[in-house]
Amino acid sequence: MKNANRALTLLLLLILSLLPTSAWLHPAQAGPEFQVPLQQALVLEGSESQNPREYDPATTHGSGDKRVFSGLVSLDPNLNLLPDLAERWELSEDGTVYTFHLRKNARFHDGRPVTVQDVIYSWERAADPRLESDTVLTYLGDIVGVREKYYGQAKTIKGLKALDDYTLQVTIDAPKPYFLLKLTYPTAFVVDRKNVESGRTWYRKPNGTGPYKLIEWKPFQRIVYQANPDFYLGKPSIPYIVVNLYSGVGFRLYESGEVDMAQVSLYAVDRFLDPTEPLHKELHSAVSLCTSYVVFDVTQPPFDDVNVRKAFTMAFDREKFVQVVMRGHAVPARGLYPPALPGYNLNLRPLPYDPEQARQLLKQSKYGGPEGLPPILFTDAGYGTSIGSDVSAMAEMWQRNLGVKITVENIEPNFYYDQIYAGRHGQMYSTGWCADYPDPENFADVLFHSGSPQNNGHYSNPELDRLLEQARTEREVNKRIAMYQQAEQMIVDDAPVLFTVHWIDYVLVKPYVKGYVLTPIDISLERYLWLDGKR
Repeated sequence: MKNANRALTLLLLLILSLLPTSAWLHPAQAGPEFQVPLQQALVLEGSESQNPREYDPATTHGSGDKRVFSGLVSLDPNLNLLPDLAERWELSEDGTVYTFHLRKNARFHDGRPVTVQDVIYSWERAADPRLESDTVLTYLGDIVGVREKYYGQAKTIKGLKALDDYTLQVTIDAPKPYFLLKLTYPTAFVVDRKNVESGRTWYRKPNGTGPYKLIEWKPFQRIVYQANPDFYLGKPSIPYIVVNLYSGVGFRLYESGEVDMAQVSLYAVDRFLDPTEPLHKELHSAVSLCTSYVVFDVTQPPFDDVNVRKAFTMAFDREKFVQVVMRGHAVPARGLYPPALPGYNLNLRPLPYDPEQARQLLKQSKYGGPEGLPPILFTDAGYGTSIGSDVSAMAEMWQRNLGVKITVENIEPNFYYDQIYAGRHGQMYSTGWCADYPDPENFADVLFHSGSPQNNGHYSNPELDRLLEQARTEREVNKRIAMYQQAEQMIVDDAPVLFTVHWIDYVLVKPYVKGYVLTPIDISLERYLWLDGKR
C-alpha cells in the first residue's frame, strides 16, 4: 500500500536544497572517529516525511523501511514469495491453519534472538485500537481474532498461538490463497517491544531485524544505514547506504556523480530516452503496478447518483491527458488493474470518452444538469493555493464538456492520507494504489468491497461483495481470475472512481551498481545488489 500518490512523491523529490555532499560521512552514533567511505556506499537521493506514523511499520501508508524491518515472508526481485524470518511453514488440509517455524539464527540488531512472542507482540500491537492503524484490518484481518482486538472486544488475537519459542500457529477465517502474500506488507513486520516503548521517537533509532542497521539520521540532511553482519540471510554485499535528503534534483545529482541511482521526473524523461544521450544506456524503465484515480464519495451529493459519476468519467479524455499532462510517459488507465498484474483484461469494456453522452447522463441524473449540482470540492495533496497540472487539466475538461466548475483544496502532503482516512475531504479526491503483492485481490477486494477500510469513497454494491467474497476462497486459478475480471467490469460500470493512468517508472542506475532490477513492487532490493568498480 499502500496508497500511491505519485504526484506527491515527485513534488517532494523536486524540493531543492543547497546542502553540500562531502566525501566522508561521520555517523553520530559511532563517534567522530568513524568514517564511511563513499566508494563502499550506495548513495541515493530522497526526502523524509514529517509524519511519525509513516516510520512505524504498523501505521505506514507506504512500503515501510524494508532495510531495517522484516517479516515472516518477503518478495524477491522476481516477485517470488520467499521464507524470511520464517524458514518454513506448513498448511493444514482445510487451508486455514499455518504453522510457521522461525529461524533460530534470526536476531534483532542488538543481538537479541527473535521469538514467536515478538511476532505476536508486533501483530497485537498493530491491532491495538489505540494505535489507530489504517492498514491492520486489510493485511492481518484474515487472522481469527484480529477484528475483535481492533474493535476493543478482545485483549489478544485468538488466532495466534505460540507452540514454542520458535513455532507459531496462525489460524485464518477461511482458506485464502493470497494470505501469505499479505504478510509481505509492513503491518506484519516484527518490532522490538523495548525499542517501541522507549519513547515517541523510537523509530529514529530502530532495533530492527532487517539487512541494514540505521546508524545515523540527521533531519533534512541524511540517513545512513550499515550492513547488518548478523543478518540471518547473510550479510549484504554493500557495506553502507547513504540517503541524502533534499539535496537537489535527482537526475542532476546523478550527472554530477553525487548519487548512484535516481528517479527521473516527467519533464526530463525525453532527454534520457534519446539514444544519442550519453546516459541513455543507464536508464531503466518499466510500467509500474500502480493505478492512479479520482475517488467519487458516493455518500456525498452529487456523486450519490451513478449518472453523475459516469458523466464525469466520460467527460475525461485519457488519451489527451496522457499526451499533454504526462508527456506521453504513462499508460491510460481503462480500468482498475495495471497491465502487468495477473487478471489484466484486454477485453475490458471501459466507459468511453464521449462528451455528448456525458452531458445527456448529467441531464438524466436527479440533479437535472450542471445548474442543479451543488458546489463540488476536489481534495488534493499540495501546498498553498497552487493547483497541480493533473487536477487543472481535469477541471478544465469538466468545465468545457459539462459546464461544471469545481473548487480545489490542498492538504499538506505529509498528512494527506491521515485526512483522507479520517473522512476529512471533499466530494472527490485524487489518490492511487500500487500493488503490495501481485494479485488482483489486492486491488478489487481491498479497494472496493463495502467492508474494506481502504474503501474511502464508501462505494457499496452487494452483488460485487458476493462475487469478491466467493473469489477469496476460490482455489482454481483460472476461475478465480475470471471472477476478478468480472468484478473489475462491475466497478467500471458503476464508476465509483475515475481511472486516470498507470505510471511508468524511470530510474538511472550507475554501471557499477550490479544486480539491479526495476521491480514493480517495492522490496528490500539493496540486499540483492553489489558494487563493482565504484571509485
